[in-house]
Amino acid sequence: MEAHAIDVRPISGALGAEIAGIDLSSALSNAAYDAIHRALLDHLVIFFRDQDLSPEQHTAFARRFGKLHIHPFVRGMDGYPHIVEVIKEKEENHHWGGSWHADVTFQAQPAMGAVLYAREVPPYGGDTMFANMYRAYETLSDGLKATLGRLRAVHYSGAPRNYSAKYRGMQPKDGEEENAVHPLVRTHPETGRKSLFIARSFTRHFEGMTEDESRPLLDFLFVHATRPEHVCRFRWQKNSIAFWDNRCTMHKAIADFHGAAHGLDQYRRVMHRVTLEGGRPV
Repeated sequence: MEAHAIDVRPISGALGAEIAGIDLSSALSNAAYDAIHRALLDHLVIFFRDQDLSPEQHTAFARRFGKLHIHPFVRGMDGYPHIVEVIKEKEENHHWGGSWHADVTFQAQPAMGAVLYAREVPPYGGDTMFANMYRAYETLSDGLKATLGRLRAVHYSGAPRNYSAKYRGMQPKDGEEENAVHPLVRTHPETGRKSLFIARSFTRHFEGMTEDESRPLLDFLFVHATRPEHVCRFRWQKNSIAFWDNRCTMHKAIADFHGAAHGLDQYRRVMHRVTLEGGRPV
């Protein structure tokens, strides 16, 4: 499969593109991987349909783009510690990743990205939304950009048990709470573009300020970053893949496919996630 056979189709004006004409289980040329990498940098999140991958093939694809990350609080699959099974059982009324976030920003070196593979999905619902954090920054006023450029934010993990102990299909791992301080505006190491670097799940306050003092500006930024014109929405099908650049996006799984408490339809959802290690934001 050569690079010229890859068909990149944008799915929104903000970010996101589907890539057709490629089988990720096959042996790909270096040129094909380069083209996929280019599409990721251009579109921030890329999607593939109808991919039949074993755990080994899922791992091999992700590894072409960086070192594999081991989640600090969730056990991976047996034999594949880097593959997190994100499972919502049919009778559960909560699911993983339901708030806007970038992955593991509470670590000193947050993830570069992740490759999420749909193994079992509901017939409808459970879509994932992605936000373009370049655009979130670029559409701010010059005065606010200057202010934000001087700020650093404190990111907290929260209690480790919240990541998997409350999900019946997921296995917790012993760990301690983590926190890290990052610039509020980061520069992408490959594109050189600036973006907001916040995560509603983890960003608690600005360095040197209290949470109460920080909250009004953080709330504004969270709302601004996720305005409709800054986001895209991906509808999952079995064997679909999403590969996002964690350095310039946020994402959330939409909680519209479980309703046991209200007598509504209930569905199981199983995703396999491989995360890639990143560097310290600057």
